[in-house]
Order: sequence, then structure tokens, then C-alpha cells
Amino acid sequence: MRQVHPPRCECGCTQFEDPEPYYTHQHIELPQIVMRVLHFELFKGRCCHCGKTVKGHVPSEYRTGYGPCLSALIAELAGIDGASRETIQTFLSSVLGIAISQGGIQKVIDRVSQAIEPHYEAIKEIARSSPINHLDETPWYNGGKLRWLWVMANQAVAFFMIHSRRSKEAFEALIGAWVGILVSDNYAVYQKWVHLRQTCLAHLIRRATGLAERRDPQWSRCGTWAAKELRRLCKWNKDPPTLGEWQAFYARLCRLIALYRDSESEAGKLVRSIEKHMDSLFTFLLEEGVEPTNNLAERTIRFAVIWRKRSQGTNSEKGCRWVERILSLRQTCRLQGRSSFATLVEAMACYFRGQRPDLQWIRGAASQ
Repeated sequence: MRQVHPPRCECGCTQFEDPEPYYTHQHIELPQIVMRVLHFELFKGRCCHCGKTVKGHVPSEYRTGYGPCLSALIAELAGIDGASRETIQTFLSSVLGIAISQGGIQKVIDRVSQAIEPHYEAIKEIARSSPINHLDETPWYNGGKLRWLWVMANQAVAFFMIHSRRSKEAFEALIGAWVGILVSDNYAVYQKWVHLRQTCLAHLIRRATGLAERRDPQWSRCGTWAAKELRRLCKWNKDPPTLGEWQAFYARLCRLIALYRDSESEAGKLVRSIEKHMDSLFTFLLEEGVEPTNNLAERTIRFAVIWRKRSQGTNSEKGCRWVERILSLRQTCRLQGRSSFATLVEAMACYFRGQRPDLQWIRGAASQ
């Protein structure tokens, strides 16, 4: 640490009584980046006993030519930041002075995908054992064909899966034998969930707000009323209502439904939707840990949506597995405040040594 003392007072004096620090300024700079290249000189020789030529071989953990940190950096750029192969190639050449083909980059990514498969399986296991999960899905494309990217997320992990369909079959493939509390939007497959479910109030609020902005005064009045009551309900997630507040709210909601239920307008469709999901509007008030919206799943899947728009999806089943695994790892690390790069370095080090990675940080999250 460098100490900087006042040079001179305006009066010209250079002597100061009881000097003390008042502020700390930081100046951050990268050290000079120098790549460490380890050369292996391979020898061969003829056996003195049988005359057979025997060759030395590169140790298995060095055979790929790219170490754990460099492999993790490429994976970080490709999967955590969503950079293209060309962008990664340019970065490695410009910043690190490494010449590598896009095919070479792809081989590194393929190895990382294999290395993090145990992490993916552990994340799936924890997601399917959680008492509460948020679910969502978004279109994905593989070779130009429509697929669906599903996510099953909670406060500890996020599990992604690409499936050919947006259906009950895909939903069941995602959740396995899970039977917890489902937080979701109103997609038909979710509505058939026989266990506890929380309808996303944010979806209903957006729908009501849109109706409130219509020119027709009757529709606008209904939308404004519905949005006000639903927002009030959402706020009770942080500050639960008294019995009197709840009774008054429920009476107003029932009156809203009764007034517009028989209307064939958009107002009627809105209140009928609210009535249809009445049993799943208030689960968050009765069950600890349940949120009134599906914002967790929507935030979790947002990066995947941006990735899809930028890259147009994937071109192979191998690419789909990479997307599933790296998205699951990325979002799980973010949920737990863990460095994805450090996790990838550790995963690649274990992979090169033929060791199982330590997955306690994933499994331990379920008990916190």
C-alpha cells in the first residue's frame, strides 16, 4: 500500500498535525499474461531383451494439449457468456496469443461437456427432490427443427432439459418422480398437476394491466380492479394479511368475478380465468417457501432465450447435451453465488486425472 500525504497547504505550510487516512483508492491492473507451455520430448528405444521398439507416451492428463484452466476459460466464454466459436478464437489469439482452430475449440467444449455430466446428474437429482419447484419452457431449435427447452428451478439448483415436444410427455420426462409444489404459469399441462400448485400472479397481473389500458371503459374498469386486487395479493407474500383484510379482499374478488363472469368480452375471459385458478392463487399464503410468481423460472431461462436468438439453437444432439449441462451449471452457480469458472477448472482437473469431482456443494445445497 502506498501512502499519499498532503503536499502543501494553500498558505504554503508543509507541516501537518496528526495526519490520518481518510480514503482508500484502488487501482486495478492485469499482470502481463504469459502462457505456460510444457514441452514433452518423447523418446523411443529398442528393448535389450527382445529387440522390440518401445515408445514413451504423453501422460494422459496432458494429451489434449489444453490444460484445465484454458479449457475452463473456453467453456466460460462459450457457455457462461454465450460467445461464438469465432469470437472465442479471436479472443484467444488477441489476448493470449494462442492460435487454435474453431474445430479445436469445439473439441475442448466437447470435453468440458463430458466433464460436467456428473454435475448435471447431481443437479437433476436435487431438483427432483426439492419440495418446491418453478417450471417454465421456451422454444429451442436443433438443426432448424423446433424443440423445447424446459427448466425446473428452485432456490438451490436449476435443471434444464431439451425435448422434442411441449407436452405432458416432456413434462414427465423433466420431473421424473417429483411430487412437490409446482409454481408455474397457466399452460394446460401445468393446470393438470394433481398436487399443490401456485399460479403465477405476475402473468394474471400483466393480463389485467393490458385490459386496463383498453379504450372500452367497461373492460378498462375490470382490468384496473383485477390488477389492483392481484397486486394487493402479491404484497401479502411479505406482509401477511389480517383476518379482516383477507375477508374483505375475498369478498371484493368474488364480486368482481360475479359482475363479469357471464360476459363474452375480454373482461369475462379474465375473470373466468381467475375463477378457474382460484384454488392455486393463494398457495403461497398457506405453504412456507412458496412464492406468488414464477419470476424465478423466468429469470433463470432468460439467458437461454438470448442464446437461442443469437445462435439460432444447436445443430446436433451432442450440442443439445452441451446446452443442457452448461446452462444447468451456469444457473446453479449463480443461484449459489459460486464462481462458474472455478467450478469448471475443478471439473476439468478431475476429468484429466480420471477422478470423480466433488459434488457436495450441489448436494449439500438441498439441506440448507
